[in-house]
Amino acid sequence: MPDFLWEARSRTGELRKGVMSADNAATVEQRLRQQQLTPTQVKKKPREFTITIGSGVDSKELVTFTRQFATMIDAGLPLVQCLDILANQQENKIFQAALRDIKSSVEQGATFSDSLRKHPRIFDELYVNLVHAGEVGGILDSILNRLAVYIEKNVKLMRQIRGALAYPIAVILILIVIVIVMLTFVIPAFERMFADFGNKEALPKLTQMVIWVSRNFVTALPVVIPVTILLITGGIFFYRNPKGKRFVHHALLVIPIMGPVMRKIAVARFTRTLGTLLQSGVPILDSLEVCAKSAGNVVVSSGILFARDRISEGKNMAEPLAESKVFPTMVVQMIAVGEQTGALDQMLNKIADFYEDEVDVAVAALTSLLEPLIMVVVGTVVGTVLIAMYLPIFSLAGAMKE
Repeated sequence: MPDFLWEARSRTGELRKGVMSADNAATVEQRLRQQQLTPTQVKKKPREFTITIGSGVDSKELVTFTRQFATMIDAGLPLVQCLDILANQQENKIFQAALRDIKSSVEQGATFSDSLRKHPRIFDELYVNLVHAGEVGGILDSILNRLAVYIEKNVKLMRQIRGALAYPIAVILILIVIVIVMLTFVIPAFERMFADFGNKEALPKLTQMVIWVSRNFVTALPVVIPVTILLITGGIFFYRNPKGKRFVHHALLVIPIMGPVMRKIAVARFTRTLGTLLQSGVPILDSLEVCAKSAGNVVVSSGILFARDRISEGKNMAEPLAESKVFPTMVVQMIAVGEQTGALDQMLNKIADFYEDEVDVAVAALTSLLEPLIMVVVGTVVGTVLIAMYLPIFSLAGAMKE
């Protein structure tokens, strides 16, 4: 269904603008008149060819919008007016267009949550479900404030993951580039220089070995490049396969050093999401479904869906979570206590607070462990090559003194 840009005047003469989805311009004019607006201009919205990464709206913009929206609703401003004000002050054109479309949808009689659902790349299922719960319960402002807090905590968690991975990945990539440059250009230059010394057999064994590796690497380079591309492509296809994706996600949870950190992150995300949903009045089965979709790990998601199926059969949550063997025993026991006391949402938020602190400590420990380890590896590789290249020069200098 195409979008139409419209301009119309209200009974007071105020000029209003918006975007409306309809089959044709006549339908738009009819809807405007039903809203007691006199259309002055209706035209089909031109297509915009833009390249966006992700949703085009970052988490900071979403948090700011959510907090401002909650403040306006709490102050008693009408929903449409809030959306109009926030859309007009929005600098991000993608977000601005989405908000205007949501405003237009609400004006046509749709609920706020249904209007948000039309933009899943910006407002995920958790966001929409919480807003729906706020609409039904008449506590939209409180729900929006909880959402803003949740998004901020989730962003902090993701930043910790990137922080833990960014340094080692960057250093490893730099090391690979350095080694390739040395094997391809530096060592062959030394080899040509050593050729002038005469007898190659007189070179130290370490130097001969490094030269042999360089020579074979340069010779095999026409094969190495396509093989590397094939391996990367194969890895991508393997990950896209459900079984391959499950294998990778399971490996991330069990590998030494990194595995415990990833498991703590998964537990923190699950408990924070579920606690926020239950606290906002979303039914537990719907909440678990949302948690499974936003888990970020197929193994964790399967464990959550397994628990959801058992709960739908009348069981409590703790038993199936323990059977899934995804969540630590302490987490399962605390959830069982929360169910028995009737304060599951509060218990989940306490677990989330604890594990978010644990992630802070684990990421700091991981970084402090990886930094010296990586430096030792880098120093060993580069140092071995340098020593191998300079040993013959030192030997020659010693022979000349004699």
